[in-house]
Amino acid sequence: MKTNAPTFAALLPTAILAAVLAAPAVAQDAPAPVVPPKGDSPAAEPAKAGKADKADRAKAAPDGPKVIEGPVNVYTWAPDEDAQAVSADRLNMRKVFEEWGPVATQWHQHVQTLANPWFEGRAPGSRGSDLAAEYVEFWLKQAGLEPAFPVAGEDGVTPKDGPWKSHRQQFALTGGAPKVEEAQMKFGDRELAQGKDFSVLAVCGNGEAEGEVVFVGYGIEEGKDGYTSFGKDDDLKGKVAMVLRYEPLDDKGRSRWSDRRFSEYSGMLPKIESLTKRGVAGIILVAPPGARDGKERLEDVNSSKWGRPIDVPMVQVTGDVAEQILKAARPADGGLMEWRRKADEGKVTTVALGPKSNVEIETKLSTGGTPAQNVAGVLRGRGKLADEWIVVGAHYDHVGFGYFGANPANAGKLHPGADDNASGTSAMLCMAQSAADFYGSKDAPADLRSVLFIGFTAEESGLRGSRWYVEHPTISGEKIDAMINMDMVGRLRSDDLSVGGVGTAKGFIDVLRPAFERSKLTIRADPTGRGPSDHASFYGVGVPVLFIYTGNHSEYHTPEDKAYTVNAQGAAKIVALASDIVRTLAARPEKLEFQSTDGARTSDRGYAKVRLGVMPAMGGDEDRPKGAPKGGVMVDNVSADTSAADAGIKRGDIILSWNGEALEGGAAMMGKLRDANAGDKVKVKIWREGKEMEIEVTLRASKPRE
Repeated sequence: MKTNAPTFAALLPTAILAAVLAAPAVAQDAPAPVVPPKGDSPAAEPAKAGKADKADRAKAAPDGPKVIEGPVNVYTWAPDEDAQAVSADRLNMRKVFEEWGPVATQWHQHVQTLANPWFEGRAPGSRGSDLAAEYVEFWLKQAGLEPAFPVAGEDGVTPKDGPWKSHRQQFALTGGAPKVEEAQMKFGDRELAQGKDFSVLAVCGNGEAEGEVVFVGYGIEEGKDGYTSFGKDDDLKGKVAMVLRYEPLDDKGRSRWSDRRFSEYSGMLPKIESLTKRGVAGIILVAPPGARDGKERLEDVNSSKWGRPIDVPMVQVTGDVAEQILKAARPADGGLMEWRRKADEGKVTTVALGPKSNVEIETKLSTGGTPAQNVAGVLRGRGKLADEWIVVGAHYDHVGFGYFGANPANAGKLHPGADDNASGTSAMLCMAQSAADFYGSKDAPADLRSVLFIGFTAEESGLRGSRWYVEHPTISGEKIDAMINMDMVGRLRSDDLSVGGVGTAKGFIDVLRPAFERSKLTIRADPTGRGPSDHASFYGVGVPVLFIYTGNHSEYHTPEDKAYTVNAQGAAKIVALASDIVRTLAARPEKLEFQSTDGARTSDRGYAKVRLGVMPAMGGDEDRPKGAPKGGVMVDNVSADTSAADAGIKRGDIILSWNGEALEGGAAMMGKLRDANAGDKVKVKIWREGKEMEIEVTLRASKPRE
């Protein structure tokens, strides 16, 4: 509180001022009246105030609440810190952080910030992702790191060549969810509310559809035992089709055609194709009531990416809205449940509901890619090694609200992503400061490699940020000595740490061993260079890599991966080790010689009780071979000694169905793996070089890190 204010009374709250003006004369041993202290310091005599406070406490009852009446000198009064320190570990956070040290304190601050819900789970294209990029750039600049990229052009994409004047590498992610620009739906005189009564789906086309509704049951062209939802000559031109999701159900709401959830006939893409080839003007999707294994909630553009956009509007309505349409058009035929049962039995094909079912739909979705950006800074080397590089990377993105890359049961819930990967991003930022301090010290050698510190986006979307970088590099691969990837380093337990990639250069383990031993940590030195994180992108172009990782946990990719669950003291040990490795590699005269580890078994993070052993390919349908089907999971790599390798699955295969049930994407396949047990035999349909084939896969148990 400053003492040079216009008047002291003007600064006091009204209640305190009233107490001061009305206070009677005080006893000799009472606290001093509120009078501005003299001299330069607002707190002229804190020691005397402290003694008075202790005397007051001595007079108060030793147990229970204490009420001490009398004026308080707001300039000099301060509680006794000794009395406050009930438990230094639990209450005195200042002492805790002082004991942890500056690195743990700084790392903890970064994690607490990046995992804050205000950052919206840092999904690419979100405001939270932009804020996270700004945060990373700020701290790279604070460490004194120079720009790492040319300035983006008019198209918003960073070119490969040009002077480095920006800390951001900008590009566009293809295959992201579109943005709904306009969405209107009307039934009769009623305007329906988007998000409440209906939702626009990601495959929706731009345009208008107006006309009567035609009920087409489950929209299945040809199901089991001759089942079909269509008549031979059905023509849907000018009509709006109402189609049920999934497939025929029994009386208990279970699929009639599958023992596990639904069969391949439930897939949305074949239904959409069946309707559009009949000339439909618009599509209304509705969940069948009572489906035991189905979802009744409305999908949205994030959760309904079933393929490329079609040419007509497609929306989903609630069961209540569908009921109103059906009953208004044909009241004698009952509601949605009665129509579902007719479709279950195959007793209904295409049924025109008549003019009383008339609806109007208007939709407009944005097209183009999702803006994305890697963020990086350069620490310049010196001497003979200045033109060689080390890359230290960490992905700053996460899965947002869980519409991709997470358990579908948690869709719509914020995923903070503290360990994954606010922890790695925070470690990378701490390492940048440590390296900058070392390079600027008198102890730094005359010859040092340059270091690129980079935060990748879209790792959770298929390593797309790191892959974009290696495909559009500002530093050629042959100049990179090694890439160090910090991903999930926030849960060090028992000082036990995994470091992957130690076999990706000849003699790499011998170079690293002294730093490992200096760390006093238990190091799990894994030779493999591939794996489900950004180092795999660099390994794929022949760069030696390291993957530093503290292990899986039950909060992985859930809303419970929160900032209070991480271990700041453990992270400080990891930052010290990784910084030691950077200094070792930066000053080492010899350049590392890359070697492949593709024959080795790759480790897994324990997504489920079983492991298939494939890495899904990045990109969308537009990145697939000509003639390849939509949907499914395209395989980018198969790990050795896994279920997939045993079954003969190869890179480039597209996994279309699982025990007869169509796979819409990677999230659907992960759901299957979570439900499976070791030893299960699965019939998998794949597409390979223009042909479909079915193979049997015997699932192996996921193996914890040893």
